[in-house]
Amino acid sequence: MDDAVQPSFIDLDANAEAALIAGARFAEPVKGLTHGFYKYPARFSPAFVRATIEVFTKPGDLVLDNHVGGGTTVVEAIAAGRHAVGVDISSLAEFVSSVKATVFSDAELEELSVWAKQIPNEIDLRKQSIHFGDYAELGYYKHLEHKSRWRLRKAIEQGMGAAIALGQPRLEAFGRCVVLRTAQWALDGRRSLPSIGEFRSFLGEAAAAMVCGARALRAASVANGVPTSALIVNRSAAGFEADERLANIRPKLIVTSPPYPGVHVLYHRWQVDGRKESALPFMIAKRLDGSGAAHYTMGDRKGSELKKYFANIKASMGSAAAVADENTIIVQMVAFGDAQNQLPRYLETMNEIGLDELLLASLHGQGDGRLWRAVPGRRWYSRQKGDTPGSQEVVLIHRKRAAGIRPLPPQSLTTAQVHL
Repeated sequence: MDDAVQPSFIDLDANAEAALIAGARFAEPVKGLTHGFYKYPARFSPAFVRATIEVFTKPGDLVLDNHVGGGTTVVEAIAAGRHAVGVDISSLAEFVSSVKATVFSDAELEELSVWAKQIPNEIDLRKQSIHFGDYAELGYYKHLEHKSRWRLRKAIEQGMGAAIALGQPRLEAFGRCVVLRTAQWALDGRRSLPSIGEFRSFLGEAAAAMVCGARALRAASVANGVPTSALIVNRSAAGFEADERLANIRPKLIVTSPPYPGVHVLYHRWQVDGRKESALPFMIAKRLDGSGAAHYTMGDRKGSELKKYFANIKASMGSAAAVADENTIIVQMVAFGDAQNQLPRYLETMNEIGLDELLLASLHGQGDGRLWRAVPGRRWYSRQKGDTPGSQEVVLIHRKRAAGIRPLPPQSLTTAQVHL
């Protein structure tokens, strides 16, 4: 640590700090509640989000995730008796997060339970399926008409038809999410495709497991005794404070994992038949895509200066700062393609928008004093070349600077930062 800059520590007791550290470094597979509804790329750790919510908020508080992705934050907030707001530029993220955060009634869960038992019987290649012509014209069927995949395409259509037949928007969305989860398993990154029998079995198992997850979320929500709500908005995180749906929110906690600079994550497409990109998940979710990868990652990762990325992260986190007050804690989990160069620039960007970094006292003198975690077996990590800075994530904690207070320079780095 640079002796010229005195670190600022967040005021937490030892137990709270230990809970945050344990949550961040929890490496078991994502599971529980509705987290298994869809394998969103670069998913947030539920254990870390849960610990963060418990440490920094109390029941009834509002938690914001302005890069909500797969919805981990909103699910954990609802389960903990907090209100939740999520923002994401991806309509697929908005769909997945909304379904995962829905607290279904007992009557709805009973109807979905019956549907889950019946859904495997809807997959029968001898029967007709719905052809979604509008989506076909827009290219959403691309790579699915091949002789090795048309059976799966028809099974997916039949599953979507069964979801639509549920008749109610909330139930249909759940049904579509079941099909989405199954189709992702069947197609995304697969070297060998499953048979229709295997697809049918997975579909039924996924539907039953997802009903159980939805029951668990309802039970957790009801047990808190605090009526909560979740609002998920599909829009850019930049400028969201001017959106009439979000203008008056005052979060107690902002916890988010924004796109990572210089690290490739394919958020919006599946890869089929040798990494050919497919927009099929948007069709299953009844959403539209229409944008390239840079739209979802805030800039082209190939640009050496990442100027577009840092302009976009300044805008999106600046909007988060705009709805925060001096008591709001802002927690981010970020990875970097080149942490030694990109992390200082990231911290300087946070400084420019009026955020002061806070460190955990128990980590003082360890590496750069920040909370780092190894990334547990994600697909994008496997593409990194060895043990690079991109194979680790860092937890950054900030608070909005009080008016009239001069900013301190961001805490400097040491080469120890790339080692846990």
